[in-house]
Amino acid sequence: MSDKEKIIQLLDHIPGYKMGYVLAYVQGITADEEADDAFCQKMLEEYENDIDPEKDKEYTLEECKKEWGIN
Repeated sequence: MSDKEKIIQLLDHIPGYKMGYVLAYVQGITADEEADDAFCQKMLEEYENDIDPEKDKEYTLEECKKEWGIN
């Protein structure tokens, strides 16, 4: 039996009130990967083209925690 057949068979045992979870998960894993890739590419290009001279400045974890007020 293929994985797809197993999934279809298991769907018969999922209560109706949980089907929304299954649907959301399946929709999430079948989302348009090209759109995701294009979004990530755009974000990378915006970062690379950012002229802020401090964009590559590194901070220690302790510095970040202090700035954010985390002990």
